[in-house]
Amino acid sequence: MRLRNTALAVASAVALVLAVPTSAGAATGDFLYKVGPGVPAGLADPESGQCIDLFGATEADPAFAPENFTTSTATVFLDFHCGGDVFYVMNPGKRLGDRLKLRSVVFS
Repeated sequence: MRLRNTALAVASAVALVLAVPTSAGAATGDFLYKVGPGVPAGLADPESGQCIDLFGATEADPAFAPENFTTSTATVFLDFHCGGDVFYVMNPGKRLGDRLKLRSVVFS
């Protein structure tokens, strides 16, 4: 009886460990944006929880028209290094127009 209870407890613990998802550390999918008229850019499977300064964005010319095709929420910032008071939260699948300017992004 005691052996059966112990075996059941061990089996339950193993099943629980295997069932709990682990943190992947990356958003799955693509985050697209433009850095000039007709000049697309993007990030593939970007790292989660880290601020990413967008390639091609400059102080004079920010990136624009972001499209979040990742599985994570993206928070886009007007300033580099995810700083400043101007930001916008984009749910997965969200597309924003050319008027939204950005220089950095962080994924949750």
